[in-house]
Amino acid sequence: MAAEGSHADWMGALPPALRALPLSNLAIPGSHDSFSYWVDEKSPVGPDQATAIKRLAKISLVKKLMKKWSVTQNLTFKEQLDSGIRYFDLRVSSKPDETGQEIYFIHGLFGITVWDGLMEINSFLTHHPTEIIFLDFNHFYAMDNNHHMYLISRIQEVFESKLCTKDSVENVTLQSLWDKQQQVLIFYHHPLYEEYPYLWPGNKMPAPWANTTNVHKLLQFLETTLGERAKHGTFHVSQAILTPRVKTIARHLVRGLKNTLVHRNLPVILNWVKSQKPGVMGVNIITSDFVELVDFAATVIALNSLLLEDNKS
Repeated sequence: MAAEGSHADWMGALPPALRALPLSNLAIPGSHDSFSYWVDEKSPVGPDQATAIKRLAKISLVKKLMKKWSVTQNLTFKEQLDSGIRYFDLRVSSKPDETGQEIYFIHGLFGITVWDGLMEINSFLTHHPTEIIFLDFNHFYAMDNNHHMYLISRIQEVFESKLCTKDSVENVTLQSLWDKQQQVLIFYHHPLYEEYPYLWPGNKMPAPWANTTNVHKLLQFLETTLGERAKHGTFHVSQAILTPRVKTIARHLVRGLKNTLVHRNLPVILNWVKSQKPGVMGVNIITSDFVELVDFAATVIALNSLLLEDNKS
């Protein structure tokens, strides 16, 4: 298992030459549907699902099967952070029949409240002041402006002065953030980002999605989108994930995502990661499902040593 605590301070341990590089040039491990380690079978099906699924889900067995396809991580936020994960892919929703403004993580089924997740992340950051994280709020469901205002106020309440204010991406280095004691970059894929100095626009965190079950098509897609990566101005997410189609789920209903797609293909994906190089036109953030099944985070972090070789030459 790769989920050891040995990478809890990996950013702080990087050599001075790398601390001065833009974070967009470093190799940073991330997780896909980062919050989905726990989903609530007893909750209603989320507004991110089609009406037909919602009808089917009235049968209790259906929700048990949904869970097998909704869960894409085994580790909690803290365990992911301890293992070196620094980018979190977040989808959030209100519960349509619930009074109040509470917001939950969601992937087919509802997860924990966003508040609880952010508190867990903040506690880690307080104990590891050299570590920087990216929180990418990229899907919102059943949320009006009041829900957004509530969520944004919660983000501010939890992280306070740790929030990194918007800047040009090239200016954001580990050293510059340490100097300001800022640790959290929030990407908010909604027009409201314009009104807050600490909400970065979603277009600064492009995460092209292959949407395939074929690992060779996935790797080809990752190469193509890296080749098109803009030289300046954004971070970049390589989503090293396979996406089940409806027929994939129907054929392997009981086996679930991990046993159907992930176990078999992760070694091939990891080999692709090992062959990459970070830098202006190279990889930046790489995300995976079930990050502990292989030595994913450590493999991505190790790519940064290639930047040192560049420096020497």
